[in-house]
Amino acid sequence: MKPGSLPSPAQVDHWQRGRQLAFKAVPAGGRAVEYLGKRFHVYPETFWPFADSQPLVRSLRVDDGDSVLDVGTGSGVIAIHACYLGAARVLALDVNPAALRSARRNAAEHGFSAVMEVRDSDLFEQVGDEQFDVITANLPFRDKAAPDVVARSQWDTGFRTNTRFFQQVTRYLKPGGRIYFAHANFGAPDAVLRLAAEAGLRCELLATGVRTPQAADQFYALLLQRAPAK
Repeated sequence: MKPGSLPSPAQVDHWQRGRQLAFKAVPAGGRAVEYLGKRFHVYPETFWPFADSQPLVRSLRVDDGDSVLDVGTGSGVIAIHACYLGAARVLALDVNPAALRSARRNAAEHGFSAVMEVRDSDLFEQVGDEQFDVITANLPFRDKAAPDVVARSQWDTGFRTNTRFFQQVTRYLKPGGRIYFAHANFGAPDAVLRLAAEAGLRCELLATGVRTPQAADQFYALLLQRAPAK
């Protein structure tokens, strides 16, 4: 991952704080958001479907009958796209009550309530012993103190959520399984690569994307797989 021209931290702060205010300003009944040709509903304090996850969604491969675990599901867009790709079971996790409500509504509106389960879980805490063919994650990119649940969708205090993810994720991945992981050049890509290596995962850059053609920020879709035995 080559960061190229990076936005300044002040620029990213300004942009992200503006989005957090927008998430909180959604009417109580929610609002509709268009994303890759599909409509999703978001309630107040839910992270909206956005360009950050598009490289991952466009690169996601799910074979018919696969089981998929989506960590930090937000409004459920990645999980729902996995359903459209033919997943037999999708488990979507989040700790934000508004996100859980949004994801459940979106699963129902897209006709996947029988396939997609939405569960209140801090990372893998409520997964049990189940393992999955595919794991997806769009975690907060930046190591920055988050004062509330809305900020936690973009900022990871002490990078603890990302660190725990990599320390635990392989327990929930079937042999030969795949992890699709979103990140950004203004996040902590070096730390992600280090954590992946420590977990015994090979990392491949699948795709990149940008917020706008003029923006310096760049979003990544990473494929993580267990390194072959030596």
